[in-house]
Amino acid sequence: MLPVCQKRSRKEISDPNLSAANVLKQMFKQAEAEGKDPLAVALGRRGGLKGGPARAAKMSPKQRSASASKAALARWKTQK
Repeated sequence: MLPVCQKRSRKEISDPNLSAANVLKQMFKQAEAEGKDPLAVALGRRGGLKGGPARAAKMSPKQRSASASKAALARWKTQK
């Protein structure tokens, strides 16, 4: 008869601040493992999250439509 392994209980973090801190810790560990500067990675992500909406807010509706059409063509071009 084979021994039965017990399932480990996983505690969920209910505090969103602790959850965010854990995400940052994991991101820093991953960046350090890849040889990247963790602070630069965090800044790049923060800027990347702001950039798209800020760019869209500055565009006219006609420019947004043209940009969206170009993006759709690029997405469909790679698929067969």
